Amino acid sequence: MKPSLLALGLALAAGSAAADTTLRVHYAIPTIWADTQDALAQAFMDAHPDITVTLDGPAEGYADGVQRLLRESVAGTAPDVAWVGLNLWRVLEARGLAQPLDEFLPEDPESVGYTGALLSLGAFDGHQYALGTSASTLVAYVNPDLVERAGGSMEDFPTDYDGIIELAAKIDALDGTTEGVWVSPHDWRFQSFLGAHGGRPLNVDETDVTFDSDAGVAAASIYGRFASEGGMSTMGENDARQAFPAGTLGIMFESSSLMTRFAEGAGDRFDMVVKPMPIVAADEDVYLPTGGSGIVMLTDDAEKQQAAWEYIAFVTSPEAQKIIVETTGYAPTNALVVEDESYLGDFYAENPNARVAHEQVARYAGPWYAYPGAEGVAVTDVIAADLLNVVEGADPRETVEELADTTRGMLGFN
Repeated sequence: MKPSLLALGLALAAGSAAADTTLRVHYAIPTIWADTQDALAQAFMDAHPDITVTLDGPAEGYADGVQRLLRESVAGTAPDVAWVGLNLWRVLEARGLAQPLDEFLPEDPESVGYTGALLSLGAFDGHQYALGTSASTLVAYVNPDLVERAGGSMEDFPTDYDGIIELAAKIDALDGTTEGVWVSPHDWRFQSFLGAHGGRPLNVDETDVTFDSDAGVAAASIYGRFASEGGMSTMGENDARQAFPAGTLGIMFESSSLMTRFAEGAGDRFDMVVKPMPIVAADEDVYLPTGGSGIVMLTDDAEKQQAAWEYIAFVTSPEAQKIIVETTGYAPTNALVVEDESYLGDFYAENPNARVAHEQVARYAGPWYAYPGAEGVAVTDVIAADLLNVVEGADPRETVEELADTTRGMLGFN
């Protein structure tokens, strides 16, 4: 795969400084990442003149990118480092391609901003295979104008699901054009409610389904209550993503990565506010499945590995994470960026909604569970269909228990 022209230029510039190590870096989604990747490569080489970074031509998406990496590994042409989706790096680990990072991690990871929650994004079976580079979690987008019309206020905005459902019902009753609350019947969203209640989709060794717990029933019940009490309709995701910025939907639980899109879509109609996920369980039991990207080391050459680690450490450092936040809109995966005002203090002053989402990532980030085996993707489709059944009136406990049995069969856990 040919490097980008700018990457070649950067390589030549670094080569003139007698660079003795060259790293090939893979990434995906150029519409979001192209300018950011160029900026990160240049900043890294400025700080490491002995290492040249060349960027492969980007893949269109994370799934396409992983398939390319698998093909290149067979051909012996894989890059040294790769940016991949946080729910896809396990594909590379399962094939022995992602190299463990344990020996490179500092003795005190938290001292450099790697909290336990953030490290969990790339950990499996007691080893660290990836580090998060950008993140998004489920948040509540709120239209304060509709809240006020319904008799509420942002100063006293409810912090639990009971209060949100009560407020949503009042918004829904305003007139025939408004809807109170909406969330997609989707595996990632369900995992978010599940994690907020302290549950997990699978047990630790991934040999059984565990979402048929009280936490899982409570998570599914939110869908039923949003519909029966809060007035949530069965409109599709695209319609909901248009309804909220149009001003006809009061509260929408959606990915924090859509923050800029929704703010721009709302325009002058209303000033959107972001609220964190209501947390039910004790903090130590909570996880919020995290979307976004992670970085893995693919090279097994000792010299290249040291250079690759220097690059990985840089792009997950506060300095580089600042670049990522300001140019992509994703949340950082380094806690120091959020905690130390010198990095993003001005940015957060102008973007208070971003701080809400970013603090949630730093505190509760957890793995987006990918169901193992050939039927793993199909499982997520079954979950979505059953959640829609709950929205339409099915009993949450019966649905979750039957879903768990179905899932066990599909994954070969019976």
